[in-house]
Amino acid sequence: MTDRYRAASCQGPYGGDDAPGDCGDPARFEVARHLRAPLRVCPVHLGPSLLLADGVLWPPGITLVR
Repeated sequence: MTDRYRAASCQGPYGGDDAPGDCGDPARFEVARHLRAPLRVCPVHLGPSLLLADGVLWPPGITLVR
């Protein structure tokens, strides 16, 4: 695990540029997206991000980042 993962905060709920703000909780998962940076989310925003975030691969590529 690298420091970049320890310092990462949740980009939930959907990781969009027009989002009102990040969640602020520590990110525990990284969701792979097509032609975009991976989306780092907390457990609360994992489900909504899989369903509603832009460019999420299906089947989803989810990595645990602790």
